[in-house]
Amino acid sequence: MTKKTSIHKGSGNIFEDIGSRNPERTLARAQIMSTIAGIIKTRSLTQKEASGILCIPQSKVSCLVNGKLSFFSLDHLLALLNKLGQDVDIVVMPKRDRLASTHVLLAV
Repeated sequence: MTKKTSIHKGSGNIFEDIGSRNPERTLARAQIMSTIAGIIKTRSLTQKEASGILCIPQSKVSCLVNGKLSFFSLDHLLALLNKLGQDVDIVVMPKRDRLASTHVLLAV
């Protein structure tokens, strides 16, 4: 007996594909968390050292580097980037195509 496998092309946003409520914002949070984890790794910081810089408990640093999205709001993540010496620029502009839906785009 052969089992049939179906393949579906993804949208490019896993959170949209799995039906998250706010997929673009969730993806942005995930990308920012990944950026923060990358900075911690690049600087060879221990979780304890990162905890001191970020002013959060070491257990939260663990959640951060392990991608536990539910522990961090977008606002909190942006503040953590600032604590790591990163500037954050936010650009707001009118929707380009009147028929397209609005979106959130993150450039890291």
